[in-house]
Amino acid sequence: MVTNETEPFAADRLLLFGATGDLSQRMLLPSLCALDADGLLADDLRIVCTARSEHDTQGFRHFAREAIEKFLPAGRRGSLATFLNRIEYVPVDALTPEGYDELAKVVGEPARGLAIFLSTAPSLFEPTIAGLERVGLTGGNSRIALEKPLGTDLASSCEINDAVAAAFPERRIFRIDHYLGKETVQNLLALRFANIMFEPLWNAEHIDHVQITVAETVGLEGRVAFYDDAGALRDMVQNHMLQLLALVAMEPPSSFDSTAVRDEKVKVLRALRRVEESETVRGQYRAGAVGGEAVPGYDEELGKDSDTETFVAIKAHVDNWRWKGVPFYLRHGKRLPKRRTEILVQFRCIPHSIFEGRGARTEPNRLLIGIQPEENISLQVMAKVPGLASEGVRLRPVPLDIAMPDAFSEKTRRIAYERLLLDLIHGDQTLFVRRDEVEAQWEWIDAIRALWADSGESPKTYTAGSWGPSAAVALAERGGVSWNE
Repeated sequence: MVTNETEPFAADRLLLFGATGDLSQRMLLPSLCALDADGLLADDLRIVCTARSEHDTQGFRHFAREAIEKFLPAGRRGSLATFLNRIEYVPVDALTPEGYDELAKVVGEPARGLAIFLSTAPSLFEPTIAGLERVGLTGGNSRIALEKPLGTDLASSCEINDAVAAAFPERRIFRIDHYLGKETVQNLLALRFANIMFEPLWNAEHIDHVQITVAETVGLEGRVAFYDDAGALRDMVQNHMLQLLALVAMEPPSSFDSTAVRDEKVKVLRALRRVEESETVRGQYRAGAVGGEAVPGYDEELGKDSDTETFVAIKAHVDNWRWKGVPFYLRHGKRLPKRRTEILVQFRCIPHSIFEGRGARTEPNRLLIGIQPEENISLQVMAKVPGLASEGVRLRPVPLDIAMPDAFSEKTRRIAYERLLLDLIHGDQTLFVRRDEVEAQWEWIDAIRALWADSGESPKTYTAGSWGPSAAVALAERGGVSWNE
């Protein structure tokens, strides 16, 4: 639901830049087709695709068909021919102003509004927006979505945001973090704010610590140049993981609208304490085995020595009334044993066990929110072991599991971009990132990078297929914590 001052209109034109790229093939075109199959796109929505490739419309429709058939299950495609008939294609070199004239002719005059999606390198944002502005496609009800990375530090992020803001006001800028489109991430808000049982306990009095893990089994996967410039901290922590932290730590917003939700998230990001050198670990994988298969080290994949980190662990603190004293442990790495993204909320021990005198040992409750590859929520509670025991009472932790396919069996598991594309078309910014959020994230990340630069230390090595450097284990153990593995 949108409750901004200016109620947006659902766009009747979608303009997709970078339409022949990997993201478009894997995510965007399949997502749009799935939305069409479910009847979620207005009948008059036209999709104009553009890239440098010299396709005509029929050629691109064939290209789109192949991508959809490869990446979207057959049962979700609906009438593929009907969807493809929505699409028109115009080849445009973003750096050549003349190409935008033909693009503007094909887009025409939208009756309700134009939604623009830039799936291109950030270096092309400024010339693309200038070209769109020159042909009159940035005014009125036009809105624009930007894919990450939005800069490499605070200064470059501000430069990109300034270039976009020159043509679009903030209410018409949609910065994408695709994690916010995932069902379980959105369910975190429902879990916290639609259930009375959790919110009274969601604070430093009852929570011992929080762990956020994003573990990947893959290595560079064709992203050699980008990744060696970015590293794990900027590639994953700066955006996805800090957004997850903000959703866990935010105060209850007054309503579920874009302004209220994002106001609370940015307060958390601004409350992040500067990290000390002893609170970070960075690593780089060496040759090992993942899933039973031998894999090369990062230096071998890259073909040279590098100080770029492929693993990072951070002990973070949110210095506000609710979270003072509660550590947030962030961990991300490549070539780890399992692909897993999860949030673990570890509650404190009970203050007194009435069962201790009967030989029973209690364990703290814990809430585990799985985001990928499986979407689930598990609450661990203590329960009595059934049966009679002469020596006393026996207790054990029992998980109360909510697996999304089981809880919502009639619902289809969607691509995260389906939600985001639909919200872009309808003008709902709730699941998109605001400028002040991005800049608060970069400010915190830049301080960590400066800390590393001052230390002069190289990343610690770890064997591919392990859970990272031993220093990451020590980082948690110093606080009496064990990583959830």
